[in-house]
Amino acid sequence: MGSPDFLFEGPAGGRLTVVLAHGAGAPMDSPFMNEFAAGLAARGLRVARFEFPYMAARRAGGPRRGPNPPAVLETAWLDAIDALGGGDRVVAGGKSMGGRIASMVADRAGMRGLLCLGYPFHPPGRPQQTRTAHLATLATPTLIVQGERDALGTRAEVEGYALSGRITVRWLEDGDHSFKPRVRSGHTQAAHMERALGWSAEFVASLAGP
Repeated sequence: MGSPDFLFEGPAGGRLTVVLAHGAGAPMDSPFMNEFAAGLAARGLRVARFEFPYMAARRAGGPRRGPNPPAVLETAWLDAIDALGGGDRVVAGGKSMGGRIASMVADRAGMRGLLCLGYPFHPPGRPQQTRTAHLATLATPTLIVQGERDALGTRAEVEGYALSGRITVRWLEDGDHSFKPRVRSGHTQAAHMERALGWSAEFVASLAGP
C-alpha cells in the first residue's frame, strides 16, 4: 500500500511522534481533528495525521464510499507506523475508528503507546456487539479519553468490561462521542477538549523516557 500522505504539526526532532487517524465519517482535517492536533502541537508534541485509503480516495474526487475492510485499515496503520520510524517512535491512535484500528495493531507494531479519543466499544444502539475482545489482553500502554454518555460506550457500560491493566480510561463528565456535554451539565466542550489535551500530553510525556 505504501506510505500515506501525512499532515504534520509541532516541532520536529522529538523522541516520539503522535500519529492520529480519523473516525469513520470525517477526514483527518475535520474540526475535531484540527483542534486536537493543534492542541498537542502547542504543548510541544510532534503530531502526524493521515487518512485511510477510502478517505484519501474521497479527497482525490472519488466516490463517497464507507471504510475499507479491516485488513486494509490495519495495513494502512502499519504502513504509517513504518514510515515514521517504527512502533518504538510513535504513540498512535485517533478519533473513534482511527483509534480502534490502531488498538488492533498496537502490540503487533510494538507501539510506544496508544491514544484513543472516543473509543467505539460497540456500534450505536447495539451494546451487545462489543469490540473489546482484544482489549482484555492488550500489552501496549493505552489512554482512552471517553465521554460519560458516549453512545458507543457509556461509563456504565465500559466499567463492566474486562479491560487490560495497561489501559487507563479518563472520563469527561456528561460528554458525548465528540466530548460535548449538555448545557445543563455546567461543563463545556471547550473545557473538555482542554482536559483531554492535558491528559494526552501527560500520557505521551510519561512514555518518552529521560
